Amino acid sequence: MADIITSRKNQFAQRARAVREGRERELVFVEGVRLCEEALRASVVFEAVLYTRGLSDEGRGDSLLQKLRDVCPNTYAVSDDVLESVSDTKTPQGVVALARRPQTGRERIEQAAGVPLVVVLHQANNPSNVGAVLRVAEAAGATGVVLTRGSTDPLSPKSLRGSMGSAFRLPLWTGPALEEVLAWCVGRGISTVATAAAAPTLHTGLDWTRPRAVVLGPEAGGLSVEEARAADDAVRIPMRGPVESLNLATALAVVLYEAARQRDFS
Repeated sequence: MADIITSRKNQFAQRARAVREGRERELVFVEGVRLCEEALRASVVFEAVLYTRGLSDEGRGDSLLQKLRDVCPNTYAVSDDVLESVSDTKTPQGVVALARRPQTGRERIEQAAGVPLVVVLHQANNPSNVGAVLRVAEAAGATGVVLTRGSTDPLSPKSLRGSMGSAFRLPLWTGPALEEVLAWCVGRGISTVATAAAAPTLHTGLDWTRPRAVVLGPEAGGLSVEEARAADDAVRIPMRGPVESLNLATALAVVLYEAARQRDFS
């Protein structure tokens, strides 16, 4: 029996490395107490949990472990060395889980309640920035996030850490071409708004109570001139020189919280 358990631990450790490295896409790699708690709250389905003995030495960790055992029969104690070999961080937090990838797709965005306020990330390829964007989007009341083809995986380990669990809760649609997203917005009566430094309209100058989609380009150069022109409107965020741009999450926060203010969000 001990040999069987050891074999299963090794099997899940190997699989965890594959998921962490993006070689297995059916599962997501969830690391740390906070993210495992958020995954539990989001009713994510767990496939396996690996933890070190020290996790149960303090109340929060022990409570988490009990909850994980209730929902995941494949919960195994492993050595610090094994967990370190699996971990995606420099200082492992004592627990790593493999969970089924939450459902994503256009239907998830369409099913969201409320007046649409959609975020479109076009070819955003920095996972930490994408995670931060998802956190801002949820906090400010966005109804969903679209990541176009060429964007990073919002459920990768770094993106998950950056989103602090928002990726589990926000409706996501990944992989469409920008043209497909813009056409979908037209069909749903959603006005698209590009962010562009040269736009004549300030972000405060639009009516954000209407169905809107905010379109942001890659971190390095933003949207091209042609991509910005394809949107219904374009806005800029006023900045004092010599600053020319803000990072994605900050720019999105400025725009979305103006939308939230107009929508009496509190």
